Amino acid sequence: MREYLLTLCVTAAVTYLLTGPVRKFAIVAGAMPEIRARDVHREPTPRLGGIAMFFGLCAGLLVADHLENLSDVFANSNEPRALLSGAAVIWLIGVLDDKFEIDALIKLGAQMIAAGVMVVQGLTILWLPIPGVGLVALTSWQGTLLTVALVVITINAVNFVDGLDGLAAGVVCIASAAFFLYAYRIWYSYGIEAAAPATLFAAILMGMCLGFLPHNMHPARIFMGDSGSMLIGLVLAGGAISITGQIDPDVMNLFSGSERNTVHQTVPVFIPLLLPLTIIAIPAADLVLAIVRRTWRGQSPFAADRGHLHHRLLEVGHSHSRAVMIMYFWSALISFGALAYSVNSGAMWIVLGIMGLSAVGLVLLLLPRFTPRTPRWAESFVPPRYRRSRVVAASPEAAEAVPAGAFEAGVFAEEDGAPEDRTPVAAGVSGVNGATAIGARSRFLDRRKAGSSR
Repeated sequence: MREYLLTLCVTAAVTYLLTGPVRKFAIVAGAMPEIRARDVHREPTPRLGGIAMFFGLCAGLLVADHLENLSDVFANSNEPRALLSGAAVIWLIGVLDDKFEIDALIKLGAQMIAAGVMVVQGLTILWLPIPGVGLVALTSWQGTLLTVALVVITINAVNFVDGLDGLAAGVVCIASAAFFLYAYRIWYSYGIEAAAPATLFAAILMGMCLGFLPHNMHPARIFMGDSGSMLIGLVLAGGAISITGQIDPDVMNLFSGSERNTVHQTVPVFIPLLLPLTIIAIPAADLVLAIVRRTWRGQSPFAADRGHLHHRLLEVGHSHSRAVMIMYFWSALISFGALAYSVNSGAMWIVLGIMGLSAVGLVLLLLPRFTPRTPRWAESFVPPRYRRSRVVAASPEAAEAVPAGAFEAGVFAEEDGAPEDRTPVAAGVSGVNGATAIGARSRFLDRRKAGSSR
């Protein structure tokens, strides 16, 4: 575990330290596209954050190769080299797209090529554990097609969810944390060396996301761009492919006792089929809904719109930060819920706990305008948005300066002790009472006329 933590910390440190220089390079290189109708941010922001993340990946693999225990992963398996080769291909295409806006079909072809590069070097699905059937061996073509499909779906799912500051990096970090715990348990508890590469990939992926998040949290100073979102999507898929079909039930000694106990004990054998889906459940749901929504309107599935889950959360009234936290919550609930079930599938408290947390998540979705207030004695220690405020009447001169519709929004607020002749501020202005980054509700465009993620 210490070597995995060391690899994670080195990856995070390299990514964090390189993101600042990469931001300056992106500004000089002109990788700062103009604000589009579908964008949430208000100011041009440099991209190419994937450059720092890629070098963090390289640093993590390099350090792991020189550690005593993790070096066996490189000696016994070619999967780390296969992952690095595929990552280099997808990262290069992402960098070009961040600068020159490559066509969607070209990017799709590049994703297939990157997946093919990994398959050629041995990172592929060999067999599948199917409940009620057992281990089903796949032919070369079947394994290749399934591997390419999983890589492409995961990359695009992560790319679709990259629409708010810190959203994609945070969701993938949560998913990779759950996947790391699962893979480490299989490797350490059962002694299955085939799970070691997946454990290493998950640790490195967590480091990449954690190192980039401080620069990407709202308000973001740099975006990861397609060079980053496609890269972390490929690494996430690489870990799932590495461990899927590599668990031998005979080695785990699960078939013992009664039939019921055997069914419960063999859950870890079949979890690789479900866990890769649960860790990208939120991005995958957004991907499916986007395809259905666009084809229903007679549009291309690659056509951009403003109907993603994070856009809808903002339209409901959630602030930028709160929308991101809600997505974090659901991602953690699904990922760690599946992880807990794989550890003890017979515990009813796990199901009850997931149901209770789901109810809490639904309540949060239904309270978009709830803002916690601190006691008066603690107001001096918290930001102004959490202090108690009182509504004051606005003078006619001040009212003329307020946009139409501001009075209906209840926007004339003033802190206790402030002068009463202060000019009222309209809701939706950035930085006021936790307003969203896209301003007042009236600033939202019709989804049919706008585009999608960054």
